[in-house]
Amino acid sequence: MSPAQMSGGVRHWVQSSRIGQIALIAGFWALGEGIARLTHLPVPGSVIGLFLLFVLLMTGGMNLLTVRRGAQWYLAEMLLFFIPAVLAVLDHREFFGLLGLKILAVILFGTLIVMIATALAVEAGMRLSRHFNKAA
Repeated sequence: MSPAQMSGGVRHWVQSSRIGQIALIAGFWALGEGIARLTHLPVPGSVIGLFLLFVLLMTGGMNLLTVRRGAQWYLAEMLLFFIPAVLAVLDHREFFGLLGLKILAVILFGTLIVMIATALAVEAGMRLSRHFNKAA
């Protein structure tokens, strides 16, 4: 079997296997961690790894189908990644009083501000895009 056939077989396995896709996404995370540690960048390795994956997807270096099912699994199981935070809250009874209400208000207000800012940025980008499309 030639190296090209082997790489094609691996590519097919990753595209058809959710476990392979999950492993590939985790591989990008590990690669980003390695880059962050080697370069001492003040950016989390997971962000670097997912940025590399994003660049590959946007440039056509990787097909979306190669990671789609794995990404859907990660999104579906996202709650599992937050369970340790929920358990930590249960250890601090003070979060169930006035302090907790204040924190909740900050979280809700902050989320609202982020949502509004995102909507305004998308709207501005769409207007800018329409303006350039009309000019071209």
